Amino acid sequence: MAIHKSKSKTAPSNAEVNTEDIDEVDEQGQSILMGIITQLRPGCDLSRITLPTFILERKSMLERITNQLQQPDFLLEAHAAGTPLERFLAVVKFYLSGWHIAPKAVKKPLNPVLGEFFTCYWDLPNGQQAYYISEQTSHHPPKSSYFYMIPDSHIRIDGSVLPRSRFLGNSTAAMMDGLTVIQFLDIKDSNGKPEKYTLTQPNMYARGILFGKMRIEMGDHMVIKCPSTGYSIDIEFKTKGFISGTYDAIEGTLKDAKSKSLYEITGKWNDVMNIKDLSTGKKSVFLDVKKTSPQPPKVHPMEEQGDFESRKLWIHVTDALGHRDHTVATEEKFKIEDAQREAAKKRAEENVEFHPKLFRPRESQDDELEWYLYKHIPNDAPPIEQAKLILESVPILPGQRFTPEFEIPAFEKMSIGSKKK
Repeated sequence: MAIHKSKSKTAPSNAEVNTEDIDEVDEQGQSILMGIITQLRPGCDLSRITLPTFILERKSMLERITNQLQQPDFLLEAHAAGTPLERFLAVVKFYLSGWHIAPKAVKKPLNPVLGEFFTCYWDLPNGQQAYYISEQTSHHPPKSSYFYMIPDSHIRIDGSVLPRSRFLGNSTAAMMDGLTVIQFLDIKDSNGKPEKYTLTQPNMYARGILFGKMRIEMGDHMVIKCPSTGYSIDIEFKTKGFISGTYDAIEGTLKDAKSKSLYEITGKWNDVMNIKDLSTGKKSVFLDVKKTSPQPPKVHPMEEQGDFESRKLWIHVTDALGHRDHTVATEEKFKIEDAQREAAKKRAEENVEFHPKLFRPRESQDDELEWYLYKHIPNDAPPIEQAKLILESVPILPGQRFTPEFEIPAFEKMSIGSKKK
């Protein structure tokens, strides 16, 4: 979204470049962007503004969420740790390890349409499999709900992402509401419930959209808590000041249940992070993201995907973006958004409410999230049975097929399941 012309008159061919990392706005693009900006006012909601396609990433937000899940080795390390404190530190490391996974250029993921879903899986180095299911459960305001599980290691993650976009003058902000909940199902707290961690997200800022160098900054606070052990950490993502400071810095203090400070974590979220034991003063490297090996997810073949599955739904848009054909990308994106408007209009005329196919409303106000995967996965069921239930929810692996039951809203499928029992 940078307001500058390309420095190179001759662009390399598509085979030679990663189009996700191109950050340039030609004269036509600059005119389009400036036309939009002149209509904005500080603080206005960007979710209802149609932004030009040259700032779009070639993936939906539902897939973008999986960036946080591409370091399963740290998650497995956390589950295997011997003490609650060691587990907490490993969870912190896991969560910090994914923020650097993003295009180098300033790109925004595609806004998922209502009912859009995305599934994927990982073949882990230890021979196990991990599964991910997500769905757009609300469009205005946008809400993405997701589920992740490694059955053989008794690890489950549920979460939601609720981005609120704002125009701030020379910046735009994505205020990342929502929550991630990690559970180690075979590690019980004093009440016999799985050990649980709740994690919030930092906010994201695109700087320099009117003048100056265009770049992404992460800012504000990310809080991680383990209610059963009392450990918590508040990590501040520091934004650079006009005169002093540096980019990408973080600083946080890990405390115990009595609010005693145990460790301090500092450094850069996209480089090296250090940890300091406050009882001894010893400092060491906590995480060097340049030495990590992110593991991208796998998806089943395009020909086996559903019409509202992210990659198939947006294929003509993402293909056009890959060829840097923004005219076609804009046309194809409009077709999807127009169909979404027509569907909403029809529901309103028929007085029909939208219901997700894969996620059901929370059953108790004590639940941290608004939406959960509709399929009940018993915590104490054998891993093979848990995997079977997950794969019955929606096709994830190659060769799986959609059943007629897939089209039934989640709350009705739950009712049908209860009657069968």
